[in-house]
This record gives sequence, C-alpha cells and structure tokens, in this order.
Amino acid sequence: MTDNEQPISQFKSKSGVKRIFGAFFYSIDGFKSAWKTEYAFRQEMMLVIPGSLVALILPVTAFQKLILIGVLVLVLIIELLNSAIEAVVDRVSLERNPLSKNAKDFGSAAVFLAMSLAIAAWVVIVLPLFWR
Repeated sequence: MTDNEQPISQFKSKSGVKRIFGAFFYSIDGFKSAWKTEYAFRQEMMLVIPGSLVALILPVTAFQKLILIGVLVLVLIIELLNSAIEAVVDRVSLERNPLSKNAKDFGSAAVFLAMSLAIAAWVVIVLPLFWR
C-alpha cells in the first residue's frame, strides 16, 4: 500500500446486485435493532405511524401531505443517526469524556431540530384547517 492509498475495511461491501440486496438486509437489521434497543425510536414510531395516516386523510394538497409525512420521517432518520453516533461513542469508550458528551449532545440537538421542524410544519399546514 502506498502513502496515497486509503485502507479498505474487510467489511466494505462489493459492487453490483449482491451489494444492493446486502444493503437492503442491513437496513432491515438496523430497523429491527433500533426498534429493539432504542426507546426514543419506538416512541417516535408511535407518532410517525398515526401521524402519517392522519396526514393522508387531511384535506390538504398532495405536496402538503408529503411535507407532513416527510418531516416525521426526517425525525426518524435523525434519530437513527443519533443512535449510531451514540453506539460508536460507547464502543470507543464508556468513560466520561467531554468529546464523547459533545458528540452525543450534538446528536440530541439534531433530533431536537428535526422535531421542531416537524412541529412547525404541522402547525403551519394543519392549524389553518381549524380556522376556516
């Protein structure tokens, strides 16, 4: 290996259709693990599922439905990334460290921002329906 080459993990997936199927099943494993081990993910799913159903029946445009559901899914995406950050930090060390705290706090702040965006979108789109 020359100085310019990056090391390649033995776990790095290959290209082609096999990689696509592998990625799909890794994703399913990720959802299962998040559901099993992440309380916040389960709580958020309990809001996303009924929220998505409500969004689908609301008398709003298709684009507004997409926004309402999209911001809920965004919360799940950010929660999964936050959980991944927390898992890596804990894997590196369970000792208290200001950098570890920052990493976890940044992830938490990202979830908070996603939730704030979701609330704002729902208020802006749904609240006027009750003021007609």
